[in-house]
Amino acid sequence: MPPAAAILLGYLLGSIPFGVLLTRLGGAGDLRQIGSGNIGATNVLRTGRKGLAAATLLLDLAKGAAAVLLAEWLLPGTAVLAGMGAFLGHCYPVWLRFKGGKGVATLMGIVVALHWPSGLVYAAVWLGLLAALRISSLAGITAAISAPVSAAFWGRIDLVLLLLALALIVLWKHRENIDRLLSGTEPRIGSKRG
Repeated sequence: MPPAAAILLGYLLGSIPFGVLLTRLGGAGDLRQIGSGNIGATNVLRTGRKGLAAATLLLDLAKGAAAVLLAEWLLPGTAVLAGMGAFLGHCYPVWLRFKGGKGVATLMGIVVALHWPSGLVYAAVWLGLLAALRISSLAGITAAISAPVSAAFWGRIDLVLLLLALALIVLWKHRENIDRLLSGTEPRIGSKRG
């Protein structure tokens, strides 16, 4: 029962669609009808509401970390399962007919909570590339790939398989972005579409 409970706890936390909730409460409309239709912070930014975008980013990150930490506190030894559940909840929330976000911020929260040195690498890669290139998808994809690599480097082999699987889901969720990156048409932060 503890493993199933941890996955469910993580899923329920991860499936809270903060981007959708905040844009509605902030009077910015239905986020799924704006820009790319994605529920993450990058699309919230397209509403022109930087505060809402920052709040979405922080809350999506926090729910991943909270799932891991809460599960480990309530059900010791289940942190990894709760992290997996939170990530799947964010990407495939039952409340939005399983059409969720792409998982970059939530994955960062999970990585930070599971192994903070890998979380620092994740943050450095993500924020560094975002600042340098202003291409959200490329920064997020690269950060996600850094997670299993970093965990292996630090000797956390117990985390590598999970982080590799979650990074592959991030890649899958970004498949349209990858097509645009390859064709040179992926928009940069500040553009209206993508």
